[in-house]
Amino acid sequence: MVKKNSSTVILVFTRNPELGKVKTRLAKGIGEAAALKVYIKLIAHTEKVLRKINVDKCVSYSVRVRQNDLWDNAVYQKKVQFGANLGERMENAFKNAFNDNYEKVIIIGSDLYDLKPIHIEKAIEALNNNDVVIGPAKDGGYYLLGMKALHQKIFKNKEWGTHTVLQATLNDLKEAKVELLDPLNDIDFVEDLHPYPEFKSYI
Repeated sequence: MVKKNSSTVILVFTRNPELGKVKTRLAKGIGEAAALKVYIKLIAHTEKVLRKINVDKCVSYSVRVRQNDLWDNAVYQKKVQFGANLGERMENAFKNAFNDNYEKVIIIGSDLYDLKPIHIEKAIEALNNNDVVIGPAKDGGYYLLGMKALHQKIFKNKEWGTHTVLQATLNDLKEAKVELLDPLNDIDFVEDLHPYPEFKSYI
């Protein structure tokens, strides 16, 4: 068990990398085997980015905790997501982190090849002077969500996985001070792979 060393924690929401269970929309364009390879490359990129951030880190698995994987047990806390939908799962993860007395809690996704350490560093810094920080995804969702206290409303009544999520979330945060980071490209469909030479062989 990794000890608490920081007042900030980054929670990585990740799917267990299993054939047919990850990147299902991408798989319709390139097949399940290729989609799994892309996803494994994406989570490896996410881990490489996080390794450079000196705060507490926790991997939140979709199905079950894996011990001998790329997320080093000596570095990452490991938990399982729980809840009926993405909103409930994120809300529960935030609740647990605040119950563990973290002052800044940030959730990131694991399917962003454009993610860099600077994005997470900016998010941590933004919470010094803001209630909430959001990293918008170019598809209308978000790749990062951070806060200093739980804003439960933003996890309710959303059409998760659609282009409406970011705007609906911002509508719920009109009373809060919010900072937006640079928008990044989520990889969900085959066309999302086109900008990256590293993924050419999978298309």
